[in-house]
Amino acid sequence: MANLTIRNIDDDVVFALKKRARRNHRSLEAELRDILTVMSRKPQMKFLAERVASMTPRQPIAPSSQPRDPRAAL
Repeated sequence: MANLTIRNIDDDVVFALKKRARRNHRSLEAELRDILTVMSRKPQMKFLAERVASMTPRQPIAPSSQPRDPRAAL
């Protein structure tokens, strides 16, 4: 396993992370390990945007020439 060192973290960020760790009954180290593990497995927003774009038709779908019957949905 690798070791990481992160320097120059704002005190407010450290305080919030320690508070979160206490809420989850973990040490700060265990909380950070969990955050990094979970975030590394989540799909990135760009990937999700590309997936949605790939599902979207490239050409707009022409509206039907038939008038819609509002009673049909009932």
